[in-house]
Amino acid sequence: MTIKTIGIIGGGQLGRMLAMAAARLNFRTIILEPQADCPAAQVANAQITAAYDDPAALAELGRLCEVVTYEFENVPVAATETLARSVPVFPPAKALDVAQDRLTEKRFLNGCGIETAKFHAVDSQADLEKALADFGGKGVLKTRRMGYDGKGQRVFRSADDSPAGAYEALGSVPLILESFVPFEREVSIIAARNADGTVACYDPAENVHRNGILHTSTLPARISEATAKTARESAEKLLAAVDYVGVIGMEFFVMADGTLIANEIAPRVHNSGHWTEAACVVSQFEQHIRAVAGLPLGNPQRHSDCVMTNLIGDDILDVPAWLAKPDVLVHLYGKTESRPGRKMGHVTELKGVKTPS
Repeated sequence: MTIKTIGIIGGGQLGRMLAMAAARLNFRTIILEPQADCPAAQVANAQITAAYDDPAALAELGRLCEVVTYEFENVPVAATETLARSVPVFPPAKALDVAQDRLTEKRFLNGCGIETAKFHAVDSQADLEKALADFGGKGVLKTRRMGYDGKGQRVFRSADDSPAGAYEALGSVPLILESFVPFEREVSIIAARNADGTVACYDPAENVHRNGILHTSTLPARISEATAKTARESAEKLLAAVDYVGVIGMEFFVMADGTLIANEIAPRVHNSGHWTEAACVVSQFEQHIRAVAGLPLGNPQRHSDCVMTNLIGDDILDVPAWLAKPDVLVHLYGKTESRPGRKMGHVTELKGVKTPS
């Protein structure tokens, strides 16, 4: 099958960067997104302005495209299953199903032989109190579904933190309590797999979060080669288990002894992989397009050390200063309104070009 047009469900900045990468490879893109003039539609060939699960919109997207992908993990699973009856959809619906529920995700990772924090399902206030008692009064309470960038969470730092009303405060919805992990740093790996099972992994990035939102990703991460190898092997296990096609982001906690505890997965291109557009010949966005379009994966090797910094809220005001610096790639997302906690763009500063050995 010759692919000319790729459908992208979701119109945010990730969809925007996917559409830009697709255009470089001579693909057309159509965005399905309810918000008119979304960031992705500003650079795509067309937009279908409708809900992600609108039957008529899904039928139109399937008719106009040879393959469909998505830019965020909360796309309705049923919508992708409906689309898949008429057009290939990558990554597969199973990956969405795993990633959309934190309890399912933890159990699936454990089933792949990948270690996570300890956890308890919480479906009532009584469940919460019992789970906290098991963890010594400490842990991170999260909604099982939705929630990102620190939203939908409550942290219990000691037995003195009262759990009273916490279940109701988070909406009386299914929750998960995760044990605290005494980690030294956080890292993530961006990996890609195509339909024939070939896998390409980028170097792990060391991440720093502020207020639950990614602030910086630094390459190289301060980890050993053995730790990096474990990250790659974990990603490969996960990708094979769901017969994945596309790019995935996988976050880890690094323990004092260098072992890894998996935190979360994201079945899409990932914020902690934005550095690849400046420090690699083939970015994570092009890699994803290659995978879903059935093209050979590109070389994920990094040619430079770098630091990627998110521009959040009023950080957008710092753009002139960033533009004045050498060796900085500035990428803005086409958003017209700056709000606290809103990702407006990112910058990647190259720290040194790697010389051939």
